[in-house]
Amino acid sequence: MLEISALNSFYGKAHILNDLDFSINRGEVVALLGRNGAGKTTTMKSIMQLVHPKSGRVSFDGADITSLPSHKIARLGLGYVPEERRIFSDLTILENLEVGRQKARKDAPVWTVEALFELFPNLWERRNNRGKAMSGGEQQMLTIARTLMGNPKLLLLDEPSEGIAPVIVEQMAKTILRFKEEGLTVIISEQNLHFARIVADRAIILESGEKKFDGTFTDLENQPDIRDAYLSV
Repeated sequence: MLEISALNSFYGKAHILNDLDFSINRGEVVALLGRNGAGKTTTMKSIMQLVHPKSGRVSFDGADITSLPSHKIARLGLGYVPEERRIFSDLTILENLEVGRQKARKDAPVWTVEALFELFPNLWERRNNRGKAMSGGEQQMLTIARTLMGNPKLLLLDEPSEGIAPVIVEQMAKTILRFKEEGLTVIISEQNLHFARIVADRAIILESGEKKFDGTFTDLENQPDIRDAYLSV
């Protein structure tokens, strides 16, 4: 479904992604792992063209999207949930969800407001509250729910467990497992190895914008030298 080939991205003169290559199969949940500054967020922003790669190719569902503007990439069925959340703080939860609404897509789960409130009961209880009155964990849920209103084929989740209460982290894990049941393809950026192991089928480890590992978590457990070299604090 997604293929990244020889991707090079920069922030100014700083070379962040170095000839990055990987592919994602339809229905997979894949975790991008690595320390702060490894290139995980830049990878997601490069896929969405929020950072413009200097070279390389991004292919989604058989189409080259490398030079498309971000809004057209979103309309093709790529949903992005940034770490910063970026909800509309002066709109209610219901209004935030309506902002994200897009038509149903072939070969993608269809999400309704009712289904999302079932998935995130906290949002139902606060549906008429403005975004600025919500906790960080609730804002994270709302950002994911708003993105799902676009009925994406592939969902990019940047640090979904970062900075939220343990009980919300547990709920987030159950939510991603529900996505897997629905057949939604998901890429998550994570530093929390335990969380990633629970929800993901496969791990890709980045270090200084380069791929250092690509395989199952069983493979990773059998290579503790790689885990210690690139994931240990």
